[in-house]
Amino acid sequence: MAYLAVEVSGAGRHPGAWRRAGPVLTPDYHVELAATAARAGVDFLALGDSFAGQEGPTLDAVAIAARVAPVVPEIGLVPTVTVTHTEPFHISKAIATLDLVSSGRAGWEVAVSRTAAEAELFGRKAAAPAADLWREAAEAAEVVVRLWDSWEDDAVIRDAATGRYIDRDKLHYIDFTGEFFSVKGPSITPRSPQAHPLVVVREEPDSLPVIAAWADVVRVAAPDLAAAHAARDRVRAAVAAAGRDPESVAVLLDIETHLGADAARELDALGPLEPSSLRVAGSATALVDVIEEAVRGGAADGVTLVPLVLPGGLHPIADEVAPALVDRELRTTMPPGFTLRERFGLARPANFFTATTISGV
Repeated sequence: MAYLAVEVSGAGRHPGAWRRAGPVLTPDYHVELAATAARAGVDFLALGDSFAGQEGPTLDAVAIAARVAPVVPEIGLVPTVTVTHTEPFHISKAIATLDLVSSGRAGWEVAVSRTAAEAELFGRKAAAPAADLWREAAEAAEVVVRLWDSWEDDAVIRDAATGRYIDRDKLHYIDFTGEFFSVKGPSITPRSPQAHPLVVVREEPDSLPVIAAWADVVRVAAPDLAAAHAARDRVRAAVAAAGRDPESVAVLLDIETHLGADAARELDALGPLEPSSLRVAGSATALVDVIEEAVRGGAADGVTLVPLVLPGGLHPIADEVAPALVDRELRTTMPPGFTLRERFGLARPANFFTATTISGV
């Protein structure tokens, strides 16, 4: 089965899309996006976020996901959270909370912040080379996962007779000391339904060590299917070298989309935008053909569709693309109640503090 995700952020990836968007600063707008994606049966909705300057205001991706989670069921929610200027303790708490309020549908896309302008927003440290940023990200991911495990599953006992809410013997200090972080723990948030919400990382040369150790899903940007195939091979080699099963990590190809009979003309009217990955501007059938070739040809295990214009760009995905993928036996209808990890065939992991091993350590 091909995995299917959709990325949304603001009015869409195209910087001119705000001219056609609705009221992007309202909760109804974001609930509508998620509901449309859920109607398409996608595995998860990737909620983009960045400290970089963008056209128009940017809302916090985790907060949007938390607003959407209780009212749009049966869809995974994967906000981007940048680690470069954010403490891993706060990331751990935020994503675990999202997993709790979504009943096990949360994920986390790990990102880094590269520019001097972004660093100046915080004023704490200078911009750094990509290799340093991703080395810090690897350490942050380890801290986050250990904090997720710092409560055992049955740590909350709610014993009214003795007045004990928590069994303190089942809370654990993580006592982490590394190059970038020193964190004692434990978390202040209980272990969540998935234990480890899905970890998503984008593929690039310096991110491969993070992918090898921690990624459950990898997003690949590639100009064509040959480049995507090569990226998938790099990911699988890195995961295998780290002692993990490469089949357990799903590789999704980013495809920018703008569907419709006048798609090319509409994009020209919005202004130029160089593709950041493979792009399909045209018919839904053309997009389905590309997805089928990518998956059946081994270039990817699925795709992340990135509409250039929202909310309109989501409707043909739900109304035309998703049903066509089912017709071609590339997708199947998922029964309700699955966690996001289960959608990707991943077991709920053992707790680091009660088992001898943890993924990535």
